[in-house]
Amino acid sequence: MNFSQIPGQQNIISKLIQTVKNDRVSHAQIFAGTEGGANLALALAYAKFINCEERQEHDSCGKCKSCVKYEKMAHPDLHFVFPVIKKEKDPVSDDFIAEWREFAGKTPFFTINNWFDNIGVGNSQGMIYASEASEIIRKLNLKTFESDYKIMIIWLPEKMNNISANKLLKMIEEPPAKTLFLLVSNEPDKVIPTILSRCQMIKISKFNDEDIETYLIEKLGIEKEKAVDISHVANSNIVKAMELCRDESSTLENFEKFKDLMRFAWKRDVLSLISWSETIAATGRELQKEFISYSLRILRENIMLTLGQEKTFLTGEETDFSKKFHPFITEKNIYFLADEFNLAYAHIEANGNAKAIFLDLALKVTKIIR
Repeated sequence: MNFSQIPGQQNIISKLIQTVKNDRVSHAQIFAGTEGGANLALALAYAKFINCEERQEHDSCGKCKSCVKYEKMAHPDLHFVFPVIKKEKDPVSDDFIAEWREFAGKTPFFTINNWFDNIGVGNSQGMIYASEASEIIRKLNLKTFESDYKIMIIWLPEKMNNISANKLLKMIEEPPAKTLFLLVSNEPDKVIPTILSRCQMIKISKFNDEDIETYLIEKLGIEKEKAVDISHVANSNIVKAMELCRDESSTLENFEKFKDLMRFAWKRDVLSLISWSETIAATGRELQKEFISYSLRILRENIMLTLGQEKTFLTGEETDFSKKFHPFITEKNIYFLADEFNLAYAHIEANGNAKAIFLDLALKVTKIIR
């Protein structure tokens, strides 16, 4: 990951480069941002730049021995700590390092759920376990192999077990020679205060719509008009934007299903509602949950329109539809509608009968919407 591959963030990139040029690299830094932001990408690019053997004026060379190994995330002086899942014994990050290198090497923009889905443990509550502490100490007490610095990137330190966190604190207070800690956090307020107080805080700003739009066009080959729509709906979250690109056909299908539901409900066309519920019940449960989540988003944006909020996160087609639809979503019915959709989601997760769940939802929407 080079700085040039990260959309926007020019101010923070310039400051990071300057710390290296001025030989003022803090030994412990926390890259604090939001989920779907640039904090991990910046930490990776910064680490690569620090150990680059032929640094350019504004970026790593990308060609030297160090850069090649950093690109594969396999440099002997680059270490990672990240949340994992406990099975028979307390695991450490190195138990999953091959999967991590392959996964994070594709893109630095992902969520913890994306990571857990990748290793086949979706919906699990992972963390950085106590066993990680001894591994951190062992690795960082080694001499550097090839570069000036050993660099440890800790992704989501807020997920650290207390024992690991306290061992890390001691290492930060008395770091081994030529050792850098780069902590990458989405929720810095959940990192133990004693660690926070000993780290230089790097606050990462959110992506703006133009940054995401450019990334989608240049990196993913998305058409400009579509990229504009997606970047707007993504609301500064580049991970969400990428997911919307992948699930574009699913989004369009959900939009049509939502419009049909509301039209049939308004007309009180029970036969059409029965047919609608049977159609959606024939899809898989994940698709059914996606539809409900999509519907909740559209309802949320429409109540904001009704309340006079000008800025919404809707695509062009959704905006056109909502201009006529939003007056029917009011303070009197939005909470009831949201409750029914959330209840349907819970029942689907509990493996309820999908046909009965969606028919019940459709009939309740009929009562609430008018």
